[in-house]
Amino acid sequence: MVHSMQYVVGVDEAGRGPLAGPVAVGVIAVTEGYDILSMFLGLNDSKKLSEKKRDALFKILQEEIKNGNVFATVTLVSAARIDAKGIAPAVRHGVDTGVRKLLPNPKEGKVWLDGSLKAPEEYEQETVIGGDGLVPAIMLASIAAKVTRDRMMLKLDTEYPLYGFAGHKGYGTKAHTEAIKLHGPCVEHRRSFLRNILSHL
Repeated sequence: MVHSMQYVVGVDEAGRGPLAGPVAVGVIAVTEGYDILSMFLGLNDSKKLSEKKRDALFKILQEEIKNGNVFATVTLVSAARIDAKGIAPAVRHGVDTGVRKLLPNPKEGKVWLDGSLKAPEEYEQETVIGGDGLVPAIMLASIAAKVTRDRMMLKLDTEYPLYGFAGHKGYGTKAHTEAIKLHGPCVEHRRSFLRNILSHL
């Protein structure tokens, strides 16, 4: 009897809190025997690593994807969808999309998720508070999500140069909120996140 391959799947999101840009949900899958930590030296919660270190790990990730050792997907859920549905449903949509894409057969693996994230109910899963600093598969998913989102914000910075996206990546820094007050929001702003700022205009 042929046994189906078993996978370890990690899920994390980046960009839940910013005032602009998409929320990114990273999902990675590796076979059960794959040692993530020995392949990705220095791996940790993406927020605790320097941009240089994240980029170096992301480069290894791309190579491992090319070599067929790691499967990964990052779902970017737009500001418009966040405004229409709310941030929690937007993140859930990203998780569901990514998990089903990488692990079409729920019987073939277990999904590890960070914080309060949940996979579709048909999957065996475990949610770990602070998982992006504890579970290697979640750490790797957090790198995929964070680097992909940051690069997207750099791209948006060239399209909407008035807001300084390259510097703050859409988070609500003083400079960013001042720019919104001065120029008004652009299409990449999450209007549902701007009520306090816009009410002062």
